[in-house]
Amino acid sequence: MKVSYYPGCTLKTKARNLEDTALAALAALGFELEELPRWNCCGAVTSLAQDDLLHMLAPVRDLIRAKEQGSDKLVTICSMCYNTLARANLVMRDDAVKRDALNHFMDEEPDYAGEVEVVHLLNFIRDEVGWDKLRASVKRPLTGLRVAPYYGCTLVRPAEVAIEPAVEATVFEKFIEALGAEVVDNPGAFDCCGSYQILSNPKQALGAAADVLSKAEVVGADMLALSCPLCDYNLGKRQKELVADHGLKTQLPTIYFTQLLAVALGLEPAICHFELNHEGTRSLLEDRKLIPVSAV
Repeated sequence: MKVSYYPGCTLKTKARNLEDTALAALAALGFELEELPRWNCCGAVTSLAQDDLLHMLAPVRDLIRAKEQGSDKLVTICSMCYNTLARANLVMRDDAVKRDALNHFMDEEPDYAGEVEVVHLLNFIRDEVGWDKLRASVKRPLTGLRVAPYYGCTLVRPAEVAIEPAVEATVFEKFIEALGAEVVDNPGAFDCCGSYQILSNPKQALGAAADVLSKAEVVGADMLALSCPLCDYNLGKRQKELVADHGLKTQLPTIYFTQLLAVALGLEPAICHFELNHEGTRSLLEDRKLIPVSAV
């Protein structure tokens, strides 16, 4: 079964470990994620200014590409991309004045009125694969691995585009359970990692990231599972600084949810690109005998 898919920019470069595992794992489950033709950057974030329509041109053009592809559903993996596309889609569907202005401005594009549903991959797996089928497809159960789910901001805010209501969300937990891992109740699951403040206010951003990791550390998580390349940067790639400067007792490996899926489905570890992860991720999975010990 083919499904229209928007990759976004980072998944082609520094987050190949997120995209490649998603494509391979969904193929193993019987779905082909068909990349949009002529897609462009979604803009990464939604403008907070209500009258900033120009900022919406990028995500709306991507939605038009999905409509041209003949699709009524567009799957995303990166939570930032999901949030940006879903919020633009909501405006085009529900706000006639803004919709008309944007369609008029993009006079060389076909009109768009929110006909395509934007779906995050976690919800797609829940609704189209199902937890029972996913559980039955697991070849290497993640038994004994204590995983803390991290939703972050953009999967659950604002409420109008949340993959599930914040605080009440369970889709990430049920996904982890279906793979055979133990879900750790993460009190920081919906906290902000610092986001793009890492560029303008790095001290404050690293403080927020340290708080997220501390909460997962306290409840005994072996690793933190996430879906956002920016979250992975703040929580994973900058983690040495957090251990050195913010009182963390130890390092906590971070992993994309699609990598967990690929491991559980028994796919080749090379697909996971663990060299792009926090340095402790591969070694933890090797120690638990979930992947072969690397020869590198």
